[in-house]
Amino acid sequence: MIETKDFSKGTKLEIDGYPFEIISYEHVKPGKGNAFVRTKLKNLKNGNVIERTYKTSTKLKKADVVESSMQYLYQDKSGFFFMDNTNFEQVSIPEEIVGDAKLFLKENDNVDVLFFNGDPIGVSVPKTVVMKITKTPPGFKGDTNTGGKPATIETGATIQVPFFIKEGDKIKIDTRTKSYIERVNK
Repeated sequence: MIETKDFSKGTKLEIDGYPFEIISYEHVKPGKGNAFVRTKLKNLKNGNVIERTYKTSTKLKKADVVESSMQYLYQDKSGFFFMDNTNFEQVSIPEEIVGDAKLFLKENDNVDVLFFNGDPIGVSVPKTVVMKITKTPPGFKGDTNTGGKPATIETGATIQVPFFIKEGDKIKIDTRTKSYIERVNK
């Protein structure tokens, strides 16, 4: 159990059977009445953000959330398979839980997998990844149209890149915005 006086950003709580993370909190002492804590909480399963207010004496249950570093192995029709780097156990995670992380998963890459009560609820890839361009139309000299051109990376995902990028180039990508950052020297 955790008291409201011990709240901090990033604290994980279990509310109504779901894991939540504190995004922000504020201790409020009104002129009249009792003090309270106003919080913004993010549901770790679906990403929804809610606001809740608690009395200062309230105790809440800490969420049984564990983040584990795992290696991506492969994908088949039943899901994505990951191996724990410490005990070598393998776990299959359905596509809907992996979410957009699948766009940047290469075999043997290490990722963070979030577990709640022993069940996987999320996969986090690094903020930036380096990928090879496998397919993109050629750029033409003098083509200055803004927005760039589409390019397919080695995982099969398509992103917008500048016109000077060619097939075979390696680029750095921001996985949060799915956008091109820079070309990487070979």
